[in-house]
Amino acid sequence: MHNITFNEFVNTEFTLYEGNPIIRNPLNSFVVADPSVLTPDVSHDGKWHMFCHTFMGVYRYDSEDGINFSKPVKIVPRAMRPNINRINGRYYLFYEHTKPLIGNALTIVGGKWKSEVYCTESDNLTDWSTPYLVLRSTRPFEKDSNGQNLSNPFLLKIDDTYRLYYSCGQTFIKDCGFCEPTHISFAESKNISDGYIARTKPIISPDKNIPYLNLCSGCLKVYRLADCYIGLQNGLFEEDGKSHSAIMLLRSDDGINFEFVKPFLVPQKCGSNNWMAQYVYACCLTNYNGKLRLYFNARNVSNNITGRECIGIYESK
Repeated sequence: MHNITFNEFVNTEFTLYEGNPIIRNPLNSFVVADPSVLTPDVSHDGKWHMFCHTFMGVYRYDSEDGINFSKPVKIVPRAMRPNINRINGRYYLFYEHTKPLIGNALTIVGGKWKSEVYCTESDNLTDWSTPYLVLRSTRPFEKDSNGQNLSNPFLLKIDDTYRLYYSCGQTFIKDCGFCEPTHISFAESKNISDGYIARTKPIISPDKNIPYLNLCSGCLKVYRLADCYIGLQNGLFEEDGKSHSAIMLLRSDDGINFEFVKPFLVPQKCGSNNWMAQYVYACCLTNYNGKLRLYFNARNVSNNITGRECIGIYESK
């Protein structure tokens, strides 16, 4: 929970960190994406820890200041879109578990994508348990002609219930040459590690009449404020014949029914640096020592050969 009101959050002025991007092209990967961050007050060692993925799996970075991060340490292969949580002194890393690399590569020539939500646990962020299945596809809207996927897990505890938000379905983005998630939904359980039952219909779906959501839904991160919930959602949309992604601010009284508030962070050129010129994707909101900081990944262009995804910071002044 972020102990601020909705009005306080909306009226907070954010600015892009001038040293962006803070992480780019590690391990010769074209993509470093989907940051999930632990602040020093949450971690066992008083450091910042960032989890994100490359083509080779999910990695962990650590930092003394949340800006200058160490070299990455690989946590789990065949993994994307991580979400790290610390609950009762134990770490739970949820992520999208994919087919082997060759199997996923075949989707380019017509193969079917398949992924599910897995979790691995740790007491120290170094030694991890054997990963286990948390959520498999059970609803018709999670499947389509491109395959089936459950991705972008995001855990939120509400009273005595664990709510796991996730993205599902696949929409082919023509100018990128790959798919992005179609819908957003959630599953709930009384236990953190099993027993999740998925909602029977999505909470967010694409809508041709909504300018920022006319292609597909991307992902959703939900945070509880003092007086409501907010959602930070990167919908994908077509504009002037090109696809784009931007982070939108949503508001909700129950964490289920969301209403659009305003664009929160949109693609832009930063001087001569075009690293976030066409897409702003998944994010993680932190609140430490009274300072709000949004970690996010962005992409310069749609082309799947020249496109690069990096991680940057958008923070309160």
